[in-house]
Amino acid sequence: MTTSSHSPLHPVVVDVTARIVERSAAGRSAYLERIRAVGDRGPARGRLACANLAHGFAAADELGKQALRGRTKPNVAIVSAYNDMLSAHQPFETYPAALKKAVIRAGGIAQFAGGVPAMCDGITQGRDGMQLSLYSRDVIAMSTAIALSHDMFDGALMLGVCDKIVPGLLIGALSFGHLPTVFVPAGPMESGLPNGEKAKVRQLYAEGKVGREELLEAEAASYHSAGTCTFYGTANSNQLIMEVLGLHLPGSSFVNPGTPLREALTRAAGTRVTELTRQGGENTPIGEIVDEKAIVNACVALLASGGSTNHTLHLVAIARAAGITLTWDDLSDLSAVVPSLAKIYPNGEADVNHFQAAGGIGFLVHTLLRAGLLHDDVRTVAGHGLWRYTTEPRLRGDEISWEEGPKASLDLDVLRPAEDPFAPDGGLKLLTGPLGRAVIKTSAVKAEHRVVSAPAIVFDDQHDFLAAFGEGALDGRDFVAVIRYQGPAANGMPELHKLTPALGVLQDRGQKVAIVTDGRMSGASGKVPAAIHVTPEAALGGPLSRVQDGDGITVDAVGGTLDLHVDRAELAARPDTGRAPQGPEWTGTGRELFAAFRATVGSADTGASVFPGVPVPPQEVSVVTV
Repeated sequence: MTTSSHSPLHPVVVDVTARIVERSAAGRSAYLERIRAVGDRGPARGRLACANLAHGFAAADELGKQALRGRTKPNVAIVSAYNDMLSAHQPFETYPAALKKAVIRAGGIAQFAGGVPAMCDGITQGRDGMQLSLYSRDVIAMSTAIALSHDMFDGALMLGVCDKIVPGLLIGALSFGHLPTVFVPAGPMESGLPNGEKAKVRQLYAEGKVGREELLEAEAASYHSAGTCTFYGTANSNQLIMEVLGLHLPGSSFVNPGTPLREALTRAAGTRVTELTRQGGENTPIGEIVDEKAIVNACVALLASGGSTNHTLHLVAIARAAGITLTWDDLSDLSAVVPSLAKIYPNGEADVNHFQAAGGIGFLVHTLLRAGLLHDDVRTVAGHGLWRYTTEPRLRGDEISWEEGPKASLDLDVLRPAEDPFAPDGGLKLLTGPLGRAVIKTSAVKAEHRVVSAPAIVFDDQHDFLAAFGEGALDGRDFVAVIRYQGPAANGMPELHKLTPALGVLQDRGQKVAIVTDGRMSGASGKVPAAIHVTPEAALGGPLSRVQDGDGITVDAVGGTLDLHVDRAELAARPDTGRAPQGPEWTGTGRELFAAFRATVGSADTGASVFPGVPVPPQEVSVVTV
C-alpha cells in the first residue's frame, strides 16, 4: 500500500488538525525544546558520577556490568503493571525475562526499572475503591516517571493494558519524551459467555428474578481466564488507540495470551525498541511520535470503533502531556464526520476476538486511510507511515513477518468499510446548555431513546438511586436521574456502571429514562442515554448543585443540548441543594490519602488531571477561538 491509494484528507480532519496545531503552538514548541535538549546530550548514564553509576549496575551480572559501564550498548527500561489479580495483567509475569533476552540478542541490555499500580474498575464498581480509580492514572504516571528517573536508560518498554494504566504509563513516558518507547500488550482472553447474555442476567438480577449464584455463574463464564475482558470497554479501547498512535507493533493488540504468536510479538517488541535507540541507529523518541496528527488519528480510531467515553478524559490528558491542547469540541466535530465501522459489545453482540477475526485494526486503519480520515504521514515504532498498521504479523517458524492485512471485512455484521458504515457518525456528541458541558455516547442507544425530556429525580450518591429502584420508587414514571457530586473534585469521579442494569430495566418497561452526572459511566456505556462528565461539576458550584426534584431536563443527543427548564434567575438564586462527601465520609479504603488530589484536580474537559500540562511562558501564549 502506498500513500497514492488514499483519498485526500477529509476537510474536517484537516481543519481540526490545523486548529489543534495553532492552539498548541506554544505548548508543543516548549515540550519539543525540552525533550530535544535532553536527547541531544546522549546516553544519560554516561554523565552519572561513578558512585551513581555503580549503584545503577550493582545487582547486574558481570556481562551486564560491563555493558552498563560502557556507552555503546543501549540500556532499555522495563516498566510493568503486572499483578496476578487482574486477568489482563497476569500474563506480564513472564514478560521481563523474555524481553531482556530479546534486547540482549538485539545488541542491548535491559533492566526492570519499576512497577506501577494497576487496579480493576470491574472489581471496584459501586465500591469505595472506585473513588481512587481515576486518580490512579496520575499515580501511575508519577510512578512511571520515578521508574525512569535514574537516568540510566536509552529506551523503554511499557507493559500495561487496562483502564487507567495505559494512559498513566503514556503520560509518564511522555515526561521522558526523549526516550524511544514501545508499549507491549498482553492480548484478550478467549471468548466466553457472550456479553449480551451476561447483560441479560445482570438485568434479571436487578429485577430480583435470579439470585446471586446465577449471576456469579454468568460473570465467571464471561470473565474466565488470563487476558483482557472481551467487551469493548476502556481496556480494549486503550489497545486500539495505542496501535493507531504507532506505539504498539502492528497487529499486536488483540492476539490472545499464551499463543506462539503472542510470545513472538513480545520478543519482537524487545528487538524493536533496541533498534529505535540512538545506538540502534533509528532514534525515534516517543515525544516525536505523539504529535498533533497522531492525536487526531487516535481520536478518529476511537470514534470509528465506538470506543470508551473514558477517553474523552484520557486523550485530552495524554495530549496535554505532549504539549498539545485537545478539546471536546475537536472530538465532537470529528465524530460528526467519522463513520461508525464496528459493532462490538456494548455497541453490538460481537467481542474483540470477533472484531480481530473480521479484520481487526489492520482493516480498520486500511479503510479509514482510503477514506481520507487518518493521517498517514506520521512516525511510528514500526517506521514512517501509518500504512504499516494495515499489515498483520505472521509467524514463520520462530520469526515474525508483517504481511498485507485484509482489504475487505470478513464479517460485515462486525466490521464495515468506510463507504458502507453502520452509521454515518462516530456516536459521540458534545452536549451544551444551562447545566454546562457534557459528553454522550450514542452508538449503543436506539434512535427512539436519544431525546429524553422529563422531570429530574436528584441523588447525591449512586447507592441512594439503587435503593430507590429497589423500593419501586422509580417505577411507572419518566425521569432524568441526576447523580451529582461525582466529579473529580468531589469524590474522584467514579464510574457509575452499577446503575446501568436498573436503568435498563426501566427503559425496557417503556419508561423514558436518562442519566445526567458529573461522574463517569463505564467504558462499556450502553443503551441508556447518559450525559456524563458534566462540567463545571457540582462540587465546584456548577449548576447541577442547584437542580431540584421535578425540574424539567432535556437530554438531546440529536441536537447536542443539555437543557434545564428553570428560569435562569430562579436557578441562580437557589442555594446548593446537596453536598460532596465530607470528613469521615471521605475516609477508608485509602481515600483519605488522596485529599490533595481532590483539591488540585482539573476539570473533566481538561482531562481531570492533577498535572498542569507543559509550562509555557505567559508572553508566548496565544488565545485561539474555535
